Amino acid sequence: MRLLLGAFGDPGHAFPMIALGRALRAGGHEVTLQTAAQWEAVVRAEGLAFAAAPEYPVFPTREASLKPYQAVLRATEETQPLLELCDPQIVVHDILTLAPALAAERAGVKVATLIPHVDPRTAPGAPPYSVGALLARSAIGRGFWGALRPATNRGLERGRAELNETRRRLGLPAVEHLHGGLSRDLTLVASFPALEYPRTAEPATEIIGPLIWEPPTKPVALPPGGGPLVLVAPSTAQDPEHKLLRASIRGIGALEGVRVLATWNRRPLSQPIELPANVTLVEWISYAQTMSHCDVVINHGGHGTLARILASGAVPVVIPAGGDQAENAARVTWAGAGLRVAPRLASPRAIRLATEKALREPSLRAKARRFEAWYEEHDAGRRATELLERLAAT
Repeated sequence: MRLLLGAFGDPGHAFPMIALGRALRAGGHEVTLQTAAQWEAVVRAEGLAFAAAPEYPVFPTREASLKPYQAVLRATEETQPLLELCDPQIVVHDILTLAPALAAERAGVKVATLIPHVDPRTAPGAPPYSVGALLARSAIGRGFWGALRPATNRGLERGRAELNETRRRLGLPAVEHLHGGLSRDLTLVASFPALEYPRTAEPATEIIGPLIWEPPTKPVALPPGGGPLVLVAPSTAQDPEHKLLRASIRGIGALEGVRVLATWNRRPLSQPIELPANVTLVEWISYAQTMSHCDVVINHGGHGTLARILASGAVPVVIPAGGDQAENAARVTWAGAGLRVAPRLASPRAIRLATEKALREPSLRAKARRFEAWYEEHDAGRRATELLERLAAT
């Protein structure tokens, strides 16, 4: 097959698409990936063809007043020549990257969607996606969320109206379903099934497991000793003041017998951090090299980081900062494989107490190990390749 992949440039969206591209290439297929220019070198290093994505805002700001679907209209027109050049049998687009999908539909090319996190579609009686609420356990709780559903649906209906206006301008028919940006032929959910709240199966949707990839890095030296290892892995997109890093080091730096490895993720520190004797602070960490050795990982809850933690069998302590992190924190708490600390309560003491609980409660580690076992038994890239091959053959 020849495939064109399109992904939003944020690591949480670009990295799963790179993982998919690598799997497709291993399956003998020709792949072009359109994403942010900053990833060109690593994309080409994986043996994939690269195309720079049009620069347009996903969310309007004062400086960029385009509404999201106005930007998509412009980006679709800019993507059309690339589609003609690649001549793909299938276009796979990220959930935040609609331009390649719309360009493909105009050209009569099959379209698949990649959701690089849990499925945002929820069942009646479940909390709306992104609010970070746990699944209701009682009829009263389900009734509460059910009563709010018409209000949340109105937001989806506005989005559908904007999408349909964009589709009209591109000469495409309107869609009737609320999540109109998701393919009705094949939608791949790159997350763990155990993080999905129960609901009726969505049409043409397959939960394949996490697609995990990271840029190549130099070998990482772990802190010496034989005590439990706690990793502090802040988000690369959130917390520019390093609040989580500082609070974690202050909170768990005094834990006796515990080794701490922390990173500032190449984001300069405005003020130096005083390091206890058991804390090693480095510029950058390879999660692939370190997390399999960790007992607990303190993190913000980005899906890519959380997937790597669970795939390694470590227990996540999540302090969500923004985006979908609160949702991810709720899902892992609901699954019984991790702990959540509310951001407003994330003092050094609260982080220390959560870390101690994560270290001493065997049920948490047991649940995390189940995620690890599932991940080892299910190759998400291979499964996605099989499903895309099947779609191409229809």
